[in-house]
Amino acid sequence: MLRISFASDHRGVSIKGRMIQKLLDNGFVVFDEGTHSEEAVDYPDFATIVARKVSRGEADRGILICGTGIGMAITANKFPGVRAAPCYDELMVELSRKHNDVNVLCLPGDLIGDRPIDDMVLMWLRTEFEGGRHGRRIDKIQAIENGKPT
Repeated sequence: MLRISFASDHRGVSIKGRMIQKLLDNGFVVFDEGTHSEEAVDYPDFATIVARKVSRGEADRGILICGTGIGMAITANKFPGVRAAPCYDELMVELSRKHNDVNVLCLPGDLIGDRPIDDMVLMWLRTEFEGGRHGRRIDKIQAIENGKPT
């Protein structure tokens, strides 16, 4: 089963708590990397924990929540092998996996509100990378990351 490293800043802490339980109920292994309160924190600190685990292979995927998902994605993408993207709906979630092999999902805590995201997150976790022409593109991204642009 997939190992998921999950973190949020203060703007996503309530969603994170609910989602972790949903993931555990669905058989996923989940590492709760914080934060654990609504006291203001800096999102790069938590994105770093998750991205480092994914980069090192200590987690298969990561999920991050901040106000927009954008700051978390920017931070996470600084780590080798991490492909993080902010996703706001089911289509973005599905294509981020099928076409881009995104391994860190960044969600917008301020934009989701009370909208149920459980199905969206489960879709992301269960969607496989298509490979093919998309694999060639991921290879090019990895070459750039390794300092060998094509």
